[in-house]
Amino acid sequence: MSAPVLYIVIPCYNEQAVLPITAPLFLGKLRQLSDQGKIAETSRILFVNDGSRDNTWQIIRDLAAQDGHFLGIAQSRNRGHQNAVLAGLMEAKDRCDITISIDCDGQDDINAMDAMVDEYLTGSEVVYGVRDNRDSDSFFKRTTAQGFYKFLSAMGAEVVYNHADYRLISARVLRELANFREVNLFLRGLVPLVGFKSSSVYYTRSERLAGESHYPLGKMLALAINGITSLSVKPLRFITGLGIAVALLSFLGVLWAVVTALCGHAVAGWASTTSIVCFISGVQLISLGILGEYVGKIYLEVKQRPRYIISERTWEDR
Repeated sequence: MSAPVLYIVIPCYNEQAVLPITAPLFLGKLRQLSDQGKIAETSRILFVNDGSRDNTWQIIRDLAAQDGHFLGIAQSRNRGHQNAVLAGLMEAKDRCDITISIDCDGQDDINAMDAMVDEYLTGSEVVYGVRDNRDSDSFFKRTTAQGFYKFLSAMGAEVVYNHADYRLISARVLRELANFREVNLFLRGLVPLVGFKSSSVYYTRSERLAGESHYPLGKMLALAINGITSLSVKPLRFITGLGIAVALLSFLGVLWAVVTALCGHAVAGWASTTSIVCFISGVQLISLGILGEYVGKIYLEVKQRPRYIISERTWEDR
């Protein structure tokens, strides 16, 4: 069996500070794996420029001009991390046997790639990179991140705990993933849905080598909401259950009011009525918000807009 062709897919958004530092590290790892005979010499590093506003794309073009192991594609505009990863994977699936997606910031341990390739060679089609601890995170970041995964699981989204988007996927799995046409992408939940034999590799995450994080709390919450509403209808069932519970309480309240009136007792009225109206109004508004989130998802899906548009490729410059 010949060594597999590996494409390392790296999404980039405003990474001019860290890219010159991490690019040589990725190249060194690619050459090491090739020298060990684990991957083919035709393996490549594919950068995906996600509409960066800084000098990221020019750096990628310069890297591609200096070394043939570097390739780059540019999206026509910023479309988000998940779309950038998907664009790279879909571009690579017909050129390679396996892909490894990893962020550009150098936080994920690139040495875990050795174990990922080993897992593939022993039969795994998908290998998840999973953090073994969060000691490098602040207390707030650690707490919110762990709550993020637990909340997703509680809401019915199938995810691998403490796994982000550092993973190996075979071309065979990618061809099946291409059949998933969702516009609202949440790859951490979609990849497990594809199936096939999978395994996990554990590693320790480091501090970002340079630049600033592009995933603050707001984006993490948006990602969680997108993941839940894209992969689960559990919130809708929760609304149904809550509606039944409120209806029962309201029915009991009506019985109490009728019985009190028949007994000739005056109903205090104002405080209890106000409390009930406010409670039911709040429940209705929350329910409408959740329903609206799903309706919005349907609205985006039925238009079937492209999930990414590639405007440039470095190999077209040659």
